[in-house]
Amino acid sequence: MNSGGVMKKKQRTGSNSRLSSVLAEIDSSYNDGTLAEGSHKSPSLRRSSSHSLLPLSAPSSAGGFNDAATADVILSLVLDQQYPLADFSEASSDATVDQSEIQIHLHSHVLRRSKYFAALLSDRWQQQNESSSNNPEIPPKIHRYNLTVPATTASINHHLTVLQLLYSDDLFSSIDNVSAALNLLPIALELLFEDCIKACVKLLEAVPWSEDEEEKILNLIPFLSDEESKELLARVSPVRRDSSEEMLHGLILSAIHNHPNMAFAKAFVAKLLRDFSSRESIRRVLDKAFEKSLRVVKQSLEEYSSPDFRGDHNETEAIQRLNLHTAMTNGKHLLWLVERMIELRVADTAVMAWSEQASFTADLQRAFRDDAWRNIVPSLPAVVLRCTSRLANAVATGNILATKQVRMKLVRDWLPVLIICKDSVSPMGPNHKSLYLELEETFLRIISTLPLSDAQGLLQQCLSFSTRNVDDCPHLVSAFSTWFRRANRPPHPDSFE
Repeated sequence: MNSGGVMKKKQRTGSNSRLSSVLAEIDSSYNDGTLAEGSHKSPSLRRSSSHSLLPLSAPSSAGGFNDAATADVILSLVLDQQYPLADFSEASSDATVDQSEIQIHLHSHVLRRSKYFAALLSDRWQQQNESSSNNPEIPPKIHRYNLTVPATTASINHHLTVLQLLYSDDLFSSIDNVSAALNLLPIALELLFEDCIKACVKLLEAVPWSEDEEEKILNLIPFLSDEESKELLARVSPVRRDSSEEMLHGLILSAIHNHPNMAFAKAFVAKLLRDFSSRESIRRVLDKAFEKSLRVVKQSLEEYSSPDFRGDHNETEAIQRLNLHTAMTNGKHLLWLVERMIELRVADTAVMAWSEQASFTADLQRAFRDDAWRNIVPSLPAVVLRCTSRLANAVATGNILATKQVRMKLVRDWLPVLIICKDSVSPMGPNHKSLYLELEETFLRIISTLPLSDAQGLLQQCLSFSTRNVDDCPHLVSAFSTWFRRANRPPHPDSFE
């Protein structure tokens, strides 16, 4: 069963074979334990070290379970050696029983708690049973029935336990662990023992499950009513298809905005993203978070660069600081998101969006021409350029296959920001110098992928990459050499009209 699907409920019947496949699976993994130490079994059965069971010949009280003196029903557990359970390798360690059946003495007024036995004990079935009985040694008032069960000690013990629980008034205290509930629930469903079904389901609702136990519960859910399975399904089946994406988006926002240990939270969320099975879901979640953070950064810089907030007026200083701090904080979030998108190879939309930021880059240039940001957010240029560098490098290396238009606009809009940052940040530290050099080289590599006519104008703007010593800017020398070599190549015959 798919945990995310909606299952069609099956009607309960009294058939012994109705739950045979499910019972076989449950028995194969839960053949090492059962309920209450007061359970009974035949002396001829082999004992299992995990069971402490009394022989059937020793009932706990007069008129109780397996009391031959007062019983009016004899139930024969017919042991089937060819039961499907034999096909399960996990059941190979469970001892098989070499006898053909086990007889249990029961009471009709107790058996009627089971709808299956209640039907057998109805007038129509009693008459059929009595008329078909040719054994003169059994008085007419004694009713005899057969129930086929797998010929293993575990399966027999589980059936005996369910039958014994018919005599119990406190099922909830008798079924006290997941293993017991999973052992007994298939049999309770087979016998339509509603009180036992209710007790098993109630326990399963309230306690944790292992992964294996969860799979077994999911296999049993189709045999439960909608009401019985509602709480079980609510634990494992999402209400909406996008529940996983909603959860991931919430974790991302919490990690980058609200969590006090932000670095640890980001590392954990990054692992969840790496391990998530659906690449498209990751793409949608990260695109959504990226768009939100980029919008906040852009709005903050737009307000900071607006003429309404320019000047040295004291009343605007607090607003200016707030705008810069907001841009800086969300810029760091944006960088983390960009790194995750590139790592998971889902940064296509981010690159396209980053190449469509003419107004944003204009605001950045205006902001960096002032000196206000230096004492408030001195690292803002580096954060913005690192985002640009990560995305541009992904394009240059082929990690992201961007169109010619995207490649050209990415360099055209962000090259002026790089140039003004180099001119504005003084003195230039080693970290900044390394960042600028890396982005210069990346831009030049992208320019080399453009047509000669487009590359010509962009390369002219790259003259700012030059240094006093030509030997210190080999990337620039190489870029111009490449362009001139291509420009001086004889035209290809196909280029003539």
